[in-house]
Amino acid sequence: MPYEPGEERAVDYEEFIDTLKQYADLGTEEAERAVRATLETLGERLPYGGSGNVLQRLPARVKPWIHAGRDPGSFDVDEFLRRVAEREEVDVEVAARHAREVFWLLGEAVEPEAVADMAACLPEDFDSLIAEAQRRDVQIMPAEEFLVRVASRADLDAAAAHRATEAVLETLAECVAAGRAENLIGELAVPLHEPLKRGRAAGLPTSEWMPLDGFASRVAERQGVQPDEGRRQVQAVFTTLREAITEKGFLDVMLGLPEEYRTLLTES
Repeated sequence: MPYEPGEERAVDYEEFIDTLKQYADLGTEEAERAVRATLETLGERLPYGGSGNVLQRLPARVKPWIHAGRDPGSFDVDEFLRRVAEREEVDVEVAARHAREVFWLLGEAVEPEAVADMAACLPEDFDSLIAEAQRRDVQIMPAEEFLVRVASRADLDAAAAHRATEAVLETLAECVAAGRAENLIGELAVPLHEPLKRGRAAGLPTSEWMPLDGFASRVAERQGVQPDEGRRQVQAVFTTLREAITEKGFLDVMLGLPEEYRTLLTES
């Protein structure tokens, strides 16, 4: 089934589903539900005509699912995944995994130009999905793993690590430009999106150059802990963030902050 340049025939439906089954280790019904839920939701997000090039090689049976013949909805990736989850009747984290696998399947079936056209119609927070279709290596660290690493680094229990992570991410999104917060949402697991959204909503359109001590104090105030503890938590979350997202994504975050924040990555 892989796309070959110059090939324009539509993919066979059974071959399409079997490819996903083998790639994602899904049963037939589960694979069909994942494909239908993802494509129907994609059809709600793409503008009229935005799915045209993608449709050309898709099986005739699935084309009606993605047909975007209505005004597009301007919803973000979290709402996209919520709708996929609702259609599949699974939780959002399972839906996120299935959606990435279906986007991988689209990249297997259609030409790169069609994927690029589709990507141009979607906001930046869809990048982790588009990356699958474009065969870019974007691994999403599970939220549980992120929190375990924060807990270990800051010597916190699970609940405290969750509070610390939320406080740091919310403060970070307040202090960087909205576009940088949007990029972070696209690279982190779904359970970590909400504090970034809160911070983005409260922040400024351009970055507020907050000193590191002020950042740590704000994190501490959010949790009712001492500033020294706040700084320790900031270091733990930033170090974990560097491991969780792409090098380009982390560099983009750091470019939106004063130079002194680099010391977080060198402190023992």
